[in-house]
Amino acid sequence: MKTWNNILQPDLILEGSVLTLTPDIIQQYGLKGLVLDVDDTLVPITASAASPELEQWVAEMRDYAALWLVSNNLSESRIGSIARSLNIPYYLGAAKPSRRKIRAALQGMNLPVHQVGMVGDRLFTDVIAGNRLGMFTILVEPIVHADTVLRSHPIRNFEVWVSEILGASISPKYTKINKD
Repeated sequence: MKTWNNILQPDLILEGSVLTLTPDIIQQYGLKGLVLDVDDTLVPITASAASPELEQWVAEMRDYAALWLVSNNLSESRIGSIARSLNIPYYLGAAKPSRRKIRAALQGMNLPVHQVGMVGDRLFTDVIAGNRLGMFTILVEPIVHADTVLRSHPIRNFEVWVSEILGASISPKYTKINKD
């Protein structure tokens, strides 16, 4: 049986946004696919389109890994528009940490679960769901909208606090990648 420490512990913590995840990093861990959270992982929750930087990142990453979006968001118009602009298949309304739609994405990739990374900005949704499936979990810093002056993430900060109380160190199992 998994302990809270194991379920809440990301395999890799990046000090930076998803854009700091490079082909070298995913190859280092033997990953051939990535399930990506959308809100605050790929785009700010207020954004309705992918940034040019994200489009470039996706173009580079797709040469190294199968990509799939799995979002808890229910907005077909918003999530669908972002997914179509990036040409990535997607599921919305995932209700993570439920594993159902992540499993469907894994089936769509046709890869062994240990070769797929779950990438997200939230411990209680993305990391728990990925760890429950045996995926390689990658925690990234939330992407915030340029208009957001205060870089505070009260929900994420609360999750870290509760996780530490439950025994998770919220330090990476492997290595920390520093920002440039």
